[in-house]
Amino acid sequence: MAKRDPVSHTLTCKTDQSVKQVTVSVRDAMVYLVGGAGDQERYYVDGPNHNVDYVRDMVDADIEALEIQKSCTTLPLGYNSFMSEEDLERNVIRKIPSCNTAIYIIGHSLGGWNGAHLSAILTERGFKIKILVTLDPVGHGKIVYGISKIYRQVPKPKAQYWINIRAAAVDWNLSDLVADFGEQWEISEGPNVMGRLDINHADANSMYAHALPGGKSARQIVAESIFKWIKG
Repeated sequence: MAKRDPVSHTLTCKTDQSVKQVTVSVRDAMVYLVGGAGDQERYYVDGPNHNVDYVRDMVDADIEALEIQKSCTTLPLGYNSFMSEEDLERNVIRKIPSCNTAIYIIGHSLGGWNGAHLSAILTERGFKIKILVTLDPVGHGKIVYGISKIYRQVPKPKAQYWINIRAAAVDWNLSDLVADFGEQWEISEGPNVMGRLDINHADANSMYAHALPGGKSARQIVAESIFKWIKG
């Protein structure tokens, strides 16, 4: 199987140097929620289980409560839905309103691993990644790489702010066994906030809503950031 390593991409937002009329536009935001194996589609004998859709419900509820839903769009993605240039263009790039759109990436499990790669790819293309949230990212194992469409190299995320959460449940369930098999990405440095929580791997929504060191949850940090960006 050929390696699926990040490749150099043509810049999308930095290449056009022509002089254009400047217009003032309303600030907007795009939130991509990247699911893991069996999340948005069937993964061998499992799924779809839509774990990141529960996180999306939280994001949608927050932007509605803040009355900014007209300026913020949320979109779930499968972890493997942007691996090729064609899929990246169709499923991600074309959904972004402009180069000035603030982008938020929330990835769970394999979606955390590939979502971290996506943050670097979009940054390379000239987009603004405001926050990356990785919820118990998985993908370090050679076996899971062999049977899943993920990047081989360890991600080198690029975001203005990075939150990483490691699920470390005392009482394991099947999802923790699956995550252990795929090998969780053990991160020692890089994130602005890191948390280790007594939560099962599958419970992405619980990880997203749980208070982290510093007192705020990823949910609070993301909602406050989106509101601040849109309201200027």
